[in-house]
Amino acid sequence: MDHPILEIQGLTKYYGKHKGVENLSLQLYPGEVFGFIGPNGAGKSTTIRCIMNLINKTSGTILYNHKPLHKNDTVIKSSIGYLPSEIHLYDDLSVKEMLDYHESFYSHDLKQRRSELVKRFQLDEAKQIEDLSLGNLKKLGIILAFMHQPKLLILDEPTSGLDPIMQNVFYELLAEEKARGNTILYSTHILSEVSKICDRIGIIKDGNLIKTETVTDLLNHNLTYVTVSSPQIDEIIIELQLIDFTKSNQTVRFKNEMSHDKLIKKLSQYQIERLLIEEANPEDMFFRYYEQENEHVKA
Repeated sequence: MDHPILEIQGLTKYYGKHKGVENLSLQLYPGEVFGFIGPNGAGKSTTIRCIMNLINKTSGTILYNHKPLHKNDTVIKSSIGYLPSEIHLYDDLSVKEMLDYHESFYSHDLKQRRSELVKRFQLDEAKQIEDLSLGNLKKLGIILAFMHQPKLLILDEPTSGLDPIMQNVFYELLAEEKARGNTILYSTHILSEVSKICDRIGIIKDGNLIKTETVTDLLNHNLTYVTVSSPQIDEIIIELQLIDFTKSNQTVRFKNEMSHDKLIKKLSQYQIERLLIEEANPEDMFFRYYEQENEHVKA
């Protein structure tokens, strides 16, 4: 396996007595899109702001290519692209002036890449930043994050404000960056995005990383939703030892973690009029982990 491009070791951040993140460790590898998922307030943005040295961590180590990532290390930071969840720029500048200003920080020529991205995201460089809609402001933020062709992209809620057409343009851009071998940390609470673009995910809850795994493994778990119609529905509920289910007349729907083989064998004893087995989606799997974590905490 390749050496990690980004290593987070025991990251902890407290705001006074309030926990932002605690003892979070994570490794990102070249060419992968890592989905950092959790609801608002879970600790995603705190982690990212610590990586970017926008806030001071309480403890822990953050390494980029095995070197500590310091606040004033411009060499390392020149190979990182960052898109914050909320974009605040100089309102008195035009889009062109903002892009010119950003371009001035880099020694290599960004004009071709800049032009390509501006055209791709259909952004008018003549407009004033203060007059931009939320969607156009997000497009400008994306261009600023990508135009210097960074090796590591850190994206915090990147599609918020984008219309569906621009979201697809953005997903195409991510696929191209991945094909170039670049690494993407993709923070989101929109779980449907995960299966589209991510290779691995990390699930964060209340400042703690509770699970990391590949998206393939996430979707391969034996979690399904089953609907059964039968004149013997009460007996089936007892046979399957169902606790959490919805029942309507002679039909029951429930969350199932048994293998299909075991489920069918149990149901084969009864008269079945209708059977529907639906695969769980990423949202279902995400909430399953949250439920398991809640049960673990209560225990």
